[in-house]
Amino acid sequence: MPISKDFEYRLTPLLHDIVAHYGTPFHLYDEVGIRQTGARLNDAFSRFHGFKEYFAVKALPNPAIMRIMRSMGFGFDCSSIAELRLARMIDAHGDEIMFTSNNTSRAEFIVAESEGGVILNLDDISLVPKVPTMPDLISFRYNPGAQRTGNDIIGNPLDAKYGVSTDQLLSAYRDARERGARRFGIHTMLVSNERNPIYMVETARMLLALVEELGAELDAGFEFINIGGGLGIPYQPEDKPFDIDAMAEGLAPLFQDFQSRNGYAPKLFMESGRYMTGPHGALITKAINHKAIYRNYVGVDACMSALMRPAMYDAYHHITVFGEDGIKKDDGEIRTVDVVGSLCENNDKFATQRSLPRIQENDILCIHDTGAHGHAMGFNYNGRVRPKELLLCADGTVALIRREETIDDLFATLRFEPDVFGGARWNR
Repeated sequence: MPISKDFEYRLTPLLHDIVAHYGTPFHLYDEVGIRQTGARLNDAFSRFHGFKEYFAVKALPNPAIMRIMRSMGFGFDCSSIAELRLARMIDAHGDEIMFTSNNTSRAEFIVAESEGGVILNLDDISLVPKVPTMPDLISFRYNPGAQRTGNDIIGNPLDAKYGVSTDQLLSAYRDARERGARRFGIHTMLVSNERNPIYMVETARMLLALVEELGAELDAGFEFINIGGGLGIPYQPEDKPFDIDAMAEGLAPLFQDFQSRNGYAPKLFMESGRYMTGPHGALITKAINHKAIYRNYVGVDACMSALMRPAMYDAYHHITVFGEDGIKKDDGEIRTVDVVGSLCENNDKFATQRSLPRIQENDILCIHDTGAHGHAMGFNYNGRVRPKELLLCADGTVALIRREETIDDLFATLRFEPDVFGGARWNR
C-alpha cells in the first residue's frame, strides 16, 4: 500500500519546492502521520494498565524523530552504545530505555549502567556474570525454539541467534537473583513485519503462561511482559493494514484471565519500529539516466546504500512518478523498467520489471514506506554517501534533521597518527 493519502496530500504541493531547495536524494518523514499512528497505538492499548511502547531506535535513529516519540510517552528500545547515546541525547534515562543487545560487550553494559541506567534485557544466560552490577530489575529475552515459527526477516526461533532457550530460562532468573536482581520481566521477539494480529496474541499467551510457571518456581511476580515489535505494514498496494484493535481485543481476555488466577497482571510492553514510522517516510530521488539493452533501465541519483531492503529482502516498495515540475504522472504511456542505482552490484535496484509511467530525466520518483530500516541500514560501499533526512513538520514547514554525508566524512578515518607495532621477527 502506498504512503497514506493524507501524507501524499501534504507532500505533493510542496514536492517541487522541497527538491529545488534541498536537492535529491533525501528521506522525508511525516510528523503528522507518525503522531496519528502513535495516538492510535496508545488508544488501542489504553485498557492495559501500565502499557508502554518502547520505540525501536534501530528503525529510525534520529533525535528529531525520537523527540516526537518521547512527547507521546514512549520509551526507547536500544541495542548498541550509539543507540543508547541517542536516547541520552534527548534526556531519556532509567525505565524509559529498554537495552536489548546480543553478544554484548562489557563496554556496552557499562554505558547502559551509566546516567540513570536502563531496563536491562539480557539475551543469554552466560551474560549474567558479565554484567558489572546486576540491577534490581532484570529481564531476559526468550527463544521458544521449535514451539513457534518465525519468518524470513528475523529467522525461525530454532535457528535464530537470539534469546535464552526454554531449558535455560529458570536458571537464568535464579542466577540473576543470586547476583542481586529482585524484580523480573520477560521479553521475546519472534517475527518482523507480521500483519496477522493473532500471531502477536499467541505470543502474549505464550509469555503469560511462562510468567505463571516461572513465578511459581521463583515465588515472585513479573512486572511486565514485552511481546517485542514486528508489527507489519502494507508495502504492497493490495495489502491490508495491521489491525491493531483486533490485537488489543485478543489480548484483553488473556490478561483478565491471568489477573483472576494470580491476583495481579504484568504490564504490557511493546517495541514497534516499522509500524510507527515505516509508512510515514519516503525516499525522494531523481531520474538521471536511461539504458535500453535486454531490459529498460531507469537510473536514479540514489542507490541501495540509501535503501537496501529491496536488495536484501527482495522487498517491494511502491513508486510514484512526478514530473520535473512536481506534477504527479497518472496518465500516459506505461513502461516496464528496472529502477536502479549506481553501485557496482547488480542487485542495486529499487524495482525490478515494474510498470511505471514513462520516466524522463529529471523526473522525481517517490519511493514509499522508507520511514523504517531505510536510512538506518545505509552503508558506504563504493564510497557512496548516505542522503540527508528531512521532516515534514506538523505546521507545514520542512526541517533538515540530518545533513547528507560527504566524501570528507568518509575520509575522516584515514586521518590518524601513525601507529606501527612490532618488528620483523620472521627475519630471525
